[in-house]
Amino acid sequence: MPLEIIPVIELRNGKALLTRQGATGAEARVPDDALKVAKQFVAAGGTRLHVVDLDGERVGSPQNLPVVRDLVRKAGVPVQAAGGLKTLELAERVLSAGADRIVLGTTAASRDDAYVVELLHRHGEKVIVEAVMKDGFMATEAWTTRGHETVQAFAQRLATAGARRFLFADAGRESLSQGVNLRATVAFAGIVGVPVLASAGVVSKEDLKSLAAVQPEGVEGVLIGKALYTGALTVADALAIAGEGAAAVS
Repeated sequence: MPLEIIPVIELRNGKALLTRQGATGAEARVPDDALKVAKQFVAAGGTRLHVVDLDGERVGSPQNLPVVRDLVRKAGVPVQAAGGLKTLELAERVLSAGADRIVLGTTAASRDDAYVVELLHRHGEKVIVEAVMKDGFMATEAWTTRGHETVQAFAQRLATAGARRFLFADAGRESLSQGVNLRATVAFAGIVGVPVLASAGVVSKEDLKSLAAVQPEGVEGVLIGKALYTGALTVADALAIAGEGAAAVS
C-alpha cells in the first residue's frame, strides 16, 4: 500500500483557515468555506480528511461540530476529527456526528487516567493517539511545554493500554519549519508496533519521498496542511510521490 496522503483542514468560527502568500510574500490566515476546501482536496484525489477544531482546542470541547457533521455527510470521504476531546462524552459526541476516527491529544493521553483507558477500550479502532515530541519528551499544553514522560515510555504505555494508531510529530522541527523528523518517526513506529501517521513539518517533496520510503516500517500515512495552502505541494504531487514510493519498494 502507498503512503496515505491526508489533507488537513483547520476550523475556526465555522470556517476553514487557509494560509496564503500575499504580494510581499508575507503569509496571511484567511477564512473560507470548509466544504468547498474539502471538495477541492477530494477532487484532487484525497481519500481522507483530517479536521482540526481550533476553537475546541482552545476551550476544551468541540465548537465546530455542525461543520464536522456537514463534512462527514457531503465531502465523500472519511473524516478524522481532532480538537477539544477532553472527556469520553465529548469524544463519543464527535463519533456520533459521523467522524471515522477521532484524535486523543497528547495532553489528555499524558494524564494516564481512566478516560484514556476507557476510550481505548470502547473505541480503540477509531482512536488516533497524538504523540508530540519535544526534546525527547512528550509535549503538553498545545505543544509548547516539555512534559516529564519520555517518548519511549509514553509509546509503550499507550500501546499497552490498547492504542491501535498514533499520530507523531516533532514540535521543535515544526516550529522551525525544518521538515519531518524521519529518524524519530521511524523509531516511534518501531516502539509501538502499530500504524503511525506522520504529522507536522512536511514542507517539500523531499519530505514526502523520505516518508514514502519508510512506509513499510510502520509509517502508514502523513498529514499535510500548510504546504498545500502555500502552494509548496499539491494533493496530486503528494499522491504521485506516494505511488512512486510504493512502486519502488514492491
